[in-house]
Amino acid sequence: MTTHNTILIPGDGIGPEVSAAVRKVLDAADAPLIFHEHRAGVAALDAGLDVLPDATVDAIRKHGLALKGPCTTPVGEGFTSVNVQLRQRLDLYAAVRPVRSLDGVKTRFDDVDLVIFRENTEGLYAGVENDIVPGVVTSMKIATEKASLRIARRCFAYTQQRGRSKVTVFHKANIMKKSDGLFLRCVKQVHEAEFPGVTYETRIIDAGCMKLVQDPTQFDVLLMENFYGDVVSDLAAGLVGGLGVVPGANLGEDCAVFEAVHGSAPDIAGQKKANPLALLMSAVMLLNHLHESRGCDASHDTAERIKHAYNRALHDGATTRDLGGDLNTDTFADAVIERLP
Repeated sequence: MTTHNTILIPGDGIGPEVSAAVRKVLDAADAPLIFHEHRAGVAALDAGLDVLPDATVDAIRKHGLALKGPCTTPVGEGFTSVNVQLRQRLDLYAAVRPVRSLDGVKTRFDDVDLVIFRENTEGLYAGVENDIVPGVVTSMKIATEKASLRIARRCFAYTQQRGRSKVTVFHKANIMKKSDGLFLRCVKQVHEAEFPGVTYETRIIDAGCMKLVQDPTQFDVLLMENFYGDVVSDLAAGLVGGLGVVPGANLGEDCAVFEAVHGSAPDIAGQKKANPLALLMSAVMLLNHLHESRGCDASHDTAERIKHAYNRALHDGATTRDLGGDLNTDTFADAVIERLP
């Protein structure tokens, strides 16, 4: 069986705990992965390194694949987000977040099945901020035709390949006529020229969010620029049980980084209270990516087995405290392993 070199960034806070639990499941399932551990975030600073060491970036660039635990981002001060730096340095322009209802996780809705596509490299998160005079700051929103076209193309291709029903673009072009207007024009161009058979619609984002929480079944694939995608993907996670049950992928042309999208929760670090499911689901996305991008059938089979096992665990009520259960980080991993086919 061919194995694939994969960079593991455990992260900080609860990151090392959930990463260890996920590795335990992957090892038990004989996943065709060889992990090489690298630091980023507070863990890197504590080791006397840069917050995102060149060695970590170079290793991901070399092998093209990484699984990343949560990294702390200071609020209002301190270093730039590790996630933002990774996306910009590796040109991971597409954030993909599947959001689906899970049997055994009770919420207001039981039939959510969404995929959120977020442009990942520009917008307000380009980080172009300036002090004009004391007490006055500007933050510039960047929109380019190149980035808008490529995220639209990737989103429509994904929708078509997966047999999804439609793409809905969330925007605010009624106010931001230049930036969001450019984004809308690029998406429409790609749709008409390359994917006319895919159903396509647009929604102003505030009204779209209202519709989303009223009835998420009216949406399928959601496409939006960077800042909107960040907010809406977390909102959508709330429809299915929170960030602890939602995976994430950051995709470029040559590299892919899969990550738990929740925070590092330093207040419970070291207590084994964290739910490792989001990172485990992200690892399943990584395995499926290997199948799609490198033709690795073994990775697809492993992904299906792990997915079956955690779905079975949730169905059986084997859950962590955030989902109303009594399992800890390690015993949840054990519950998944026990159900591996």
